[in-house]
Order: sequence, then C-alpha cells, then structure tokens
Amino acid sequence: MLTALRRYLANLSTGRTILWCYAIWYVVNVWNHFDPKPRLWLTSIGLSAIIGLALLLSTASANSARSKLDPWVVFRLFLMPFCVSSFAALVKDAGYILIFPPTLRENLIGAACIAAFLALVWIVKSLNIPARADASPTPAR
Repeated sequence: MLTALRRYLANLSTGRTILWCYAIWYVVNVWNHFDPKPRLWLTSIGLSAIIGLALLLSTASANSARSKLDPWVVFRLFLMPFCVSSFAALVKDAGYILIFPPTLRENLIGAACIAAFLALVWIVKSLNIPARADASPTPAR
C-alpha cells in the first residue's frame, strides 16, 4: 500500500496536486464548520447529481468520437458540485471572505495542511528521481 501511495505521489501532475490542495482546504473547512443536518447534505447530493450529469453530458458531447472517460474524471465531475454546494451552505453567515475563514487560526490550519501535503509530494518526487541514462556505466567491449 505504501509503495502504491509513493508511486502515486511521485507521478502526481501539477493539476492533480492543485486539486488535492482544493480537497484539503475543503476538508479542513468542513471539519471546522460541520453541520449534521441531513437537508444540507441531501441538497448538495441533489445538486451534485444534476450539475454532474450536465457536466458529463457536455464533456461527452464535446468530442464527436465516442471515447470512454476515465472513471476518476467522471467521479470528479460529480464530486466538485457537491463540494461547492456543501461548502457554500456550511460557511453561509460564518464571516468568510471569499473562501477564507474569519479567524487566523482556521486559515493557518488549512495552510499548514496544504503545506504538509506539498512537502510530502516534493519529498517523494525528490527521492524518486530516475537515474540518468548518461550516468550508467558503459559496457566493456
């Protein structure tokens, strides 16, 4: 399992790294402002289904050739509207400025979690540098 995680982090693209940072920010803020009311979460699921389907249809119809979308891409098409709608509902009237919590403490916790993740990715990528082709010894003739 650790080998698979290390391989995943070593091959993480910049775009996916940014998406993970978004996810970390979302989780930290949901943790800090969690509301157990089912209505909030059911509404977010409903919006996710409606908007996710629209995104799926627009993505699939953009290419005239039938190509199968990666399952993780499809998952993200539904996950992002869920996160946006639940985030908006959770932080309503909580004093947020754009996406930033009203307290320095909450902002620092979120920033620290993202920084720790980025440091982990950087370390894994640094330790996983493949050997250069010109560094290998040449065979004797």
